[in-house]
Amino acid sequence: MWNLRRQASVSPSFILSLLNDSYYNIAGVPRHQFSAYWSNKPVSVIVDSPLNGLVNLTLFFGQQSGFPPSSQSFSTTTGTILVQARDPSKLNLEIQNAIDEHRYVDAWKLFDQHMQMEGFPRKSVVNSLLTGFAESLDVQWLEKAFGMVEQAFEESKQNLLEKEPLIYLSLSLAKCGLPVPASTILRKLIEMEQFPPVTAWSAILAHMSLTAPGAYLAAELILEIGYLFQDGRVDPRKKSNAPLIAMKPNNTAFSIALAGCLLFGTRRKAEQLLDMMPRITIKADANLLIVMAHIYERNGRREELRKLQRHIDEAYNLTDIQFRQFYNCLLTCHLKFGDLISASNMVLEMLRKAKEARNSLAAATLVLDGGGNDNRFPNVRTSGQKYGQESGGLGNHDSLIKSQIISYEEFSRDRHFLKLGNEASNLLDILLAKLLMQVELITTKRGILQPTETIFVRLVKAFLEAGKTKDLAEFLIKAEKEDSPVSNDDSALVHVINSCISLGWLDQAHDLLDEMRFAGVRTGSSVYSSLLKAYCKANRTGEVTSLLRDAQKAGIQLDSSCYETMIESRVLQKDTPGALSLFKEMKEAKIPRGGNQEFEKLVKGCAENGDGGLMAKLLREIKEGQKLDSGVHDWNNVIHFFCKKRLMQDAEKALKKMRSLGHAPNAQTFHSMVTGYAAIGGNYTEVTELWGEMKALASSTPMKFDQELLDSMLYTFVRGGFFVRANEVVDMMEKGNMFVDKYKYRTLFLKYHKTLYKGKAPKFQTEAQLKKREAALNFKKWVGLN
Repeated sequence: MWNLRRQASVSPSFILSLLNDSYYNIAGVPRHQFSAYWSNKPVSVIVDSPLNGLVNLTLFFGQQSGFPPSSQSFSTTTGTILVQARDPSKLNLEIQNAIDEHRYVDAWKLFDQHMQMEGFPRKSVVNSLLTGFAESLDVQWLEKAFGMVEQAFEESKQNLLEKEPLIYLSLSLAKCGLPVPASTILRKLIEMEQFPPVTAWSAILAHMSLTAPGAYLAAELILEIGYLFQDGRVDPRKKSNAPLIAMKPNNTAFSIALAGCLLFGTRRKAEQLLDMMPRITIKADANLLIVMAHIYERNGRREELRKLQRHIDEAYNLTDIQFRQFYNCLLTCHLKFGDLISASNMVLEMLRKAKEARNSLAAATLVLDGGGNDNRFPNVRTSGQKYGQESGGLGNHDSLIKSQIISYEEFSRDRHFLKLGNEASNLLDILLAKLLMQVELITTKRGILQPTETIFVRLVKAFLEAGKTKDLAEFLIKAEKEDSPVSNDDSALVHVINSCISLGWLDQAHDLLDEMRFAGVRTGSSVYSSLLKAYCKANRTGEVTSLLRDAQKAGIQLDSSCYETMIESRVLQKDTPGALSLFKEMKEAKIPRGGNQEFEKLVKGCAENGDGGLMAKLLREIKEGQKLDSGVHDWNNVIHFFCKKRLMQDAEKALKKMRSLGHAPNAQTFHSMVTGYAAIGGNYTEVTELWGEMKALASSTPMKFDQELLDSMLYTFVRGGFFVRANEVVDMMEKGNMFVDKYKYRTLFLKYHKTLYKGKAPKFQTEAQLKKREAALNFKKWVGLN
């Protein structure tokens, strides 16, 4: 506010701009007329502003001392103009009132006016704008609020921003599916040393982890924040470190980030988080143990899973759902490594324990029914209700949480962020429940682990692919004995034989049938009939004779359709005596016409309506599933071990041996090598050679490189200043629509290459120097450092 009387010399252009200024309103103009002539002479103005906000301008147009009057000067005219100015203090008050009344459009216009007049409003108004826009949960206003924060940092006005409003804004951004600005605000808070407590930022992390980019950023945040606490860098005994200690990641934060990584496939980033846990003294709880098991399974770390098994078996507070998840991971890992003996033994052990439990249950039921008590079994582990029934209702609960936010007033009263801590725990339950939906091989009944049909299908497929029909038959026969007895024509082994016949694997079907016969397991005629017809169709006369003799020895009576097929086959082969012999045998056995068509009906039904039975699932798995190369997992573990120990020469030898044995390296192989080279530092030539090999593979094979591998490659190139290669990686990531954390690379560039190519380009440059300079400037522009 102008509260003084002053005289100044101004130019006519100033007067025009003053009168035309949109922030001044002409309240009244006296009747003085003033004639103006073009002159380069200044005009005197006296400004007087009373406290009511009216500005009184007295303008003196005329000659100046020392200059004679002439036609080029202004005529001597005096006038008074009253101009009403916007008082900044009143403007602040109007902005505050607009926010309080949720008139966000008016508030933004008034803020824009204040920015053009005097820059940012006072601190309280700025923070009210941020919290008001955040409370709206409207993407339009959230983006404007984030823009305000960015502008404040650009103008070095971050002292206007308070910690609690920024945390609240970050929470709202995360709730509305905007993880990039949400994470940026958390990073800015840490830069300002306004450390957010873990109970607050873990809730933000949880909302971020519901999307793929957010889950990736959540892992990055944990790594960045955890780095501050690695290896006892922060002394907890110092009182000055209390705010920093309050920010240290806890079990909930780690579980959230790891679950998000698993749900969206960033499993190697998850393993980086696991490596950090002991370095910041994080002890795993029940949730973390199970999430760790999932990560080890995804990355093929079977030995780590076996070590974890001891902790799982000794844990006293695990639910049956958590046990189910762990043993599902262990079973899956056995299959990945082709260890069919361990996998089949696990399945048989589950069936045996389930049989024992059923027998105990039946006896207990008999006793309790006789005593008139209700049917409850306190010693049987019951399914936990913590995650809901399997996964029902999760989607609705998820959307409900995202659509609600507590008011800032209530938020600010919760000084310890307890409500946000509870919200983080609830969201963790949702993430874990979604993870549970991926468990396919094991189920629970009355708290007892039991194998599903899916594990039988995968085991059968693996046995058949490995050519281990004898082991397969032994496993299935043992499984039948442990499981509830079924009819001979409906056993799992018969379904497998029928599936082999349907796929044209007649030798395997015959071998399995022989194993059944040798084990003394009787079967019906339908399976013999189906295999005989398939042999006839394939014109394999010798096998037909052999199988017919086996059927007769086993006392199996074949149906008429089987005999008709064999007779027709002999006729086509011009074996008339053989055809007559079969016809005579059929008549003597008094076999009725129009025999058994069960097999044809079964196969047709599976094809038409997608029957979910064992046979249908097996056929689908064999036709659609990919054959596993267990050797790749073995060699990846070897290479990962060497890279982790920074023994890169041994890792290179292992990679060479892996290729010589015919195992193609995959994204996980390359990721281990890149991170190994990055860990020892300076080996950029080797990384560049790997990149060249990766590009060749990408152009000549269907092999795809994932976000984690390319991100690690990009980080190494930027760290080393190889911007030509870095830009190639960026192009590949953008073509694949992969998320890139530009904030991380902007920070990395400023840390190591802040002064690179800042001056003018030298007059004389080689073509290589020019190319390097252009690549660096292009990368700098890409990360937003223009």
